[in-house]
Amino acid sequence: MNSGLIHKTAVVDAGAQLGAGVEIGPYACIEAGAVIGDGCRIGPHACVYGSTTLGPGCRVHASAVLGDVPQDTAYETCTSFVRIGRDCVIREGVTIHRGTKPDTATTVGDGCLLMAFSHLAHNVRLGRGVILANGVLLAGYVSVDDGAFLSGNAMVHQFCRVGTLAMMGGGSGVSVDLPPFCTTAPVTMNRLLGLNVVGMRRAGLAQEERTAVRRAYRALFQEGRRPADAMARLRADHPAPAVETLCRFVEQSSRGICRP
Repeated sequence: MNSGLIHKTAVVDAGAQLGAGVEIGPYACIEAGAVIGDGCRIGPHACVYGSTTLGPGCRVHASAVLGDVPQDTAYETCTSFVRIGRDCVIREGVTIHRGTKPDTATTVGDGCLLMAFSHLAHNVRLGRGVILANGVLLAGYVSVDDGAFLSGNAMVHQFCRVGTLAMMGGGSGVSVDLPPFCTTAPVTMNRLLGLNVVGMRRAGLAQEERTAVRRAYRALFQEGRRPADAMARLRADHPAPAVETLCRFVEQSSRGICRP
């Protein structure tokens, strides 16, 4: 590795593992045990604790903190982790805390964008291509599936799930599960607004599949049917993969789901 890519004021422990072409900015701190993949760029005053692994091509901006101990009153010192995939962008002031139980982890999938001051508590799981806008707060054990978009200052209660290609409106919160492809109304709690049609189109879902999801949304939330009856009918009449994804998510929910 070219040591000239490390600013002279940065503190990098000899026990850290740095890939090829890593850049580390002024006053950054890299702890022993941290693993930073090829081509990563660590900004000024960022802190990467020894529990953290960064995949190749990540960009960590100023004052982000990765891998610190969880804000959990039940936490007792143990070995746990933060694992971040490749090509992620972690903006200013983001905090990502490691798992709260031995050998557990907070994980971030490939290609995620975490905007300024968003927070991932212990044992959060982000899928691939997730976007968290400024100030998003995810409590412990939250799960966010591929391609979801959480708008500014959105909040997710502990143990909740956010489905694939779901979208949370700015300032909204959920204390139950948000189904795939659905959106929440801004500045509301557990309130569905409709479907993330733009997100589905951008993700490449074909017109017929988007139409099937619209039918599924009506059957589940607007026609007054029992969920089990609605899902049985949908599976019989509209067996599209996206419809199955939606039905399976609803079936597996233990906290309940958002509704219009």
